[in-house]
Amino acid sequence: MGKRRAERELLRNLSKKQKKHLREFGEEHPFHDKCYTRVFPFQSENSDKSSAESDSEPEAEQVSVYHKLLATLKTSPESESEEEEDESESEETEESEAETDSEGSEEMGEAEGGEEDKNEVPEQKETADATEQTLGQEQADGADTSCDPSHEVIEEFTDVKHESEFSLETNFMEEESGDCDADKRDSNSSQASSEDPFKQHMDKELEEKEVEKMSTLPKTSSQSKWPRLGQLTFSSTLEKRKTLKADKEVDLKQLYLHKPLESTWPKVNKQFLSSMNKPSNPSFTPLQRELFCIMNTYRDLFYPERNALTNGEEIRHVYCLHVLNHVLKANAQVLSNNAKRRDQKPGRDNDDYRDQGLTRPKVLMVVPFRECALRIVHILISLLEVNEKRKIDVSNKKRFKGEFGSDPEEKPPNLRRPEDYEAVFAGNIDDHFRIGVAILQRSMRLYAPFYSSDIIIASPLGMRTVIGAEGEKKRDFDFLSSIEILVIDQADIYLMQNWEHVLHLIKHINLLPLESHGVDFSRVRMLNLNNWSKYYRQTLLFSALQDPQINSIFNRHCFNYVGQVAVRNVPLSGSISHVVVQLPHVFRRLEAENVTSAIETRFQFFINKVLPEYRDAIMSHTLIYVPSYFDYVRLRNYFKKEDLNFTHICEYTKKAGVCRARRFFLKGEKQFLLFTERFHFYKRYMIKGIRNLIFYELPTYSHFYSEICNMMKATDSGADATWTCTVLYSKYDAQKLAAVVGIDRTAQMLQSKKDVHLFVTGEN
Repeated sequence: MGKRRAERELLRNLSKKQKKHLREFGEEHPFHDKCYTRVFPFQSENSDKSSAESDSEPEAEQVSVYHKLLATLKTSPESESEEEEDESESEETEESEAETDSEGSEEMGEAEGGEEDKNEVPEQKETADATEQTLGQEQADGADTSCDPSHEVIEEFTDVKHESEFSLETNFMEEESGDCDADKRDSNSSQASSEDPFKQHMDKELEEKEVEKMSTLPKTSSQSKWPRLGQLTFSSTLEKRKTLKADKEVDLKQLYLHKPLESTWPKVNKQFLSSMNKPSNPSFTPLQRELFCIMNTYRDLFYPERNALTNGEEIRHVYCLHVLNHVLKANAQVLSNNAKRRDQKPGRDNDDYRDQGLTRPKVLMVVPFRECALRIVHILISLLEVNEKRKIDVSNKKRFKGEFGSDPEEKPPNLRRPEDYEAVFAGNIDDHFRIGVAILQRSMRLYAPFYSSDIIIASPLGMRTVIGAEGEKKRDFDFLSSIEILVIDQADIYLMQNWEHVLHLIKHINLLPLESHGVDFSRVRMLNLNNWSKYYRQTLLFSALQDPQINSIFNRHCFNYVGQVAVRNVPLSGSISHVVVQLPHVFRRLEAENVTSAIETRFQFFINKVLPEYRDAIMSHTLIYVPSYFDYVRLRNYFKKEDLNFTHICEYTKKAGVCRARRFFLKGEKQFLLFTERFHFYKRYMIKGIRNLIFYELPTYSHFYSEICNMMKATDSGADATWTCTVLYSKYDAQKLAAVVGIDRTAQMLQSKKDVHLFVTGEN
């Protein structure tokens, strides 16, 4: 009786969710511990030690306790019944929380929009929602986080069970059947080794003169036109390299793919090839073939024509192939050298085995939503599974699906949105996450600690909370010191979130680590020791549009010694051709000396020349489309000061406020409606009653122009009603202007320096 009473006491000390987690995973989940307010979403200061070392004594004691509890749950009938009751209660609690979260997601885009503009308004959303997400997500990065030593120590989930299995230092190539012989054959063939793009790129030793040249001299560029990608711009600081030519056909053997990928890639990519009548290549679509041809040379790549409806998944598959190929080759090289070092005679020079960075993570993949991370992991798993009989071992897969998957029933019924909206916001659209992935031989480890991971998949916000800000005591970015491939997918969405997070992340990549983190310096490449990692890093940037801020990332923060390739196609016909209502468009040009002064110039031009024309009561039902939240706040304050009859909708407006504003505007009770771009991006509501339309600035997405204009067809008006559309632009809006009216009209408008009147009949 005394023993059973003691066991019950142990169970009572656990929360309901801890009991459920204990039953499912066999170890403690720290989400709801008493020390919860002390947990931080980043690596501890002592994280330079390997996970095996940190788990030696304290972890052994803790595991034994919970194994004892787990055995108690399995052997005690009374405890089992108590656990079942707690689990059912916990499930009911989670369901109620899920309903609450679902209702919250229906609010004003605060689940998405409130997170993105950190520097624009106080982040009440981030304080409320992100606190719980941050704590729960700490398992995702596997951080070894603990409370203050004076308090109860709570260890973070570090997957101790699989630590030794995925350690590069303690494994050898012989353990992977078949690949050892393949690696030996490759090493014996000097020709194969010299022609492998991975070997050529990573084994290249730069000289100090070349590094100085890349830091000071401008880049030289050349143009080329490819059948599928179109107009390409090749740029490099070093000697002019041979311009790439698009291969009409690609032999998988010539691509130097790692052994399993040669057989798995055609099967995984079959879904895209089946849609083509006569594929010219049995393994790649034309777009994939040309993209991979560039990726495989380790040049930086900027592709601004990614479309979630058409080619989004094609692109995701091909960069996953390149990333996995790089990781498998890098790990195979380390494992092979482990075996050579083990068999070598004592006293031999070890300088021949420099095959690692200062930290293990090699690839950083930045994606906007959890659904994107889920699809990437599924692609990586598919590429590693040779056939159905040879499934790879994926640790923590069930937990990953639970945290990154989505429930189809959560989607509100009868919700009609454009196709591109459905494609972008499919699945779990939480934008605060990060997860480490370790790949070794035939196994994959999800939720690996960052310093034991090969690939890190994260959102900009998820990385920002780890990196922290200058002056904070708890921050960590050493794991980004040796990133060799940086993938930034769907970069245009970050413009709708918080672009500052992306810039903050870029600035902390490839810096020298502050601590050693248990690295063997005899195995570290000289390029890492010389702090030249950024000159070897390949950046793959994919976006749905060209924007000055995205271009700045590619032009100012990419230093690859091999060079850069950017797709620079100009739009022949703009989105104005998709306007279906008969509407006169007036493009009013404002003159600004530079980009910074354009903000003030635009405001003064609007309040002095444009707004007076619409103050008359005749010009009612005027919607003012404002892309920037800063401009929106400024206009809102000015309208209040001038006591104008207006209402406003932004991404932070609550649902009731949106309904009131739409009703007032439709009935004409409010003459003006201030309307932000980010609200339209996240909600896509139909605004009825528009008769006059003012674009304070050209929209970021060109198709938003036609969408807003076409809202006028939902307006019931008499035959004598007149509709107007006014657009403000400057010479610094050339890219946005070309996407709306086409390149030919843009050239004419920029040369004329006068207001331009266009009339769209709905046919052109």
